[in-house]
Amino acid sequence: MSSDQALGRAAAAKEMPATKVPTGSIIESARAEYEETGFCVLPNIIPDDLLSLLRDECQGFIDRKHAEMDAAGTDSVGISHRGRRYFVERTLQQSTKMAEFLFSPLMAGICRDILGPDAWLFYDQYVVKGADPNSRFAWHQDSGYVAANGGDPKHKPYLTCWCTLDDVTEENGTVYMLPYDKAGTRDLVEHQKDPEMNDWVGYHGDEPGTMVIAPAGSIALFSSMTFHRSGPNLTNNMRRVYLAQYSAEPIKKVNSDELWGQSIPFLRDGVNVAGGA
Repeated sequence: MSSDQALGRAAAAKEMPATKVPTGSIIESARAEYEETGFCVLPNIIPDDLLSLLRDECQGFIDRKHAEMDAAGTDSVGISHRGRRYFVERTLQQSTKMAEFLFSPLMAGICRDILGPDAWLFYDQYVVKGADPNSRFAWHQDSGYVAANGGDPKHKPYLTCWCTLDDVTEENGTVYMLPYDKAGTRDLVEHQKDPEMNDWVGYHGDEPGTMVIAPAGSIALFSSMTFHRSGPNLTNNMRRVYLAQYSAEPIKKVNSDELWGQSIPFLRDGVNVAGGA
């Protein structure tokens, strides 16, 4: 499905007039921290109804993964493994209900404050970790994955909204952020593939990073140029996170006008053109 088709389905699911998005949704101290370090955490910011929606949709996607596995007589589909980890990409193209969160006033305000008056939905994905001592991810920049997979390395930094569906702790594999001053750069660094884990890795130093400890319903905001990693889930419960990523411009493939990512219009001149779904 194309980006336009996905947007059309989302708009048809819940038609609302375009709305002007004010600035000031994020407290000034958090926005300043984002600018200085590359990340900030907004605790308990997702309303209960949207948190319930994200959880319900997550379970629905996991159930569908299990059905695929059962039909194929296997415990793995792609990079999803039964009970260990689940990845569901481009959820809006599979469920128009996701528009209620992705284009909500909450996300519009966050994008307006961080990216400015223009924003596009770039990418979205559930990342669910089950009990698995090997479920860590190495130090990387999200833009490093784009560049390593055919995206234009000269793109503007985009915004990742790391939304917690459960309390995140050291024990269940939370994310660690590396502030700009510790990383020594705000720019894209060339990444190398780890032959053992197949992760793209861009930082090899000794800094441990800043651990994000936050309750369910929180959002960690970080730049696509911010190095981050995550630990393994050593608990018996799932650790569910939803990633919503937005860009200040359409991101294209290297040396091409072809889009890399979804590039679904969200804000234009400070107006929520996705309909305020």
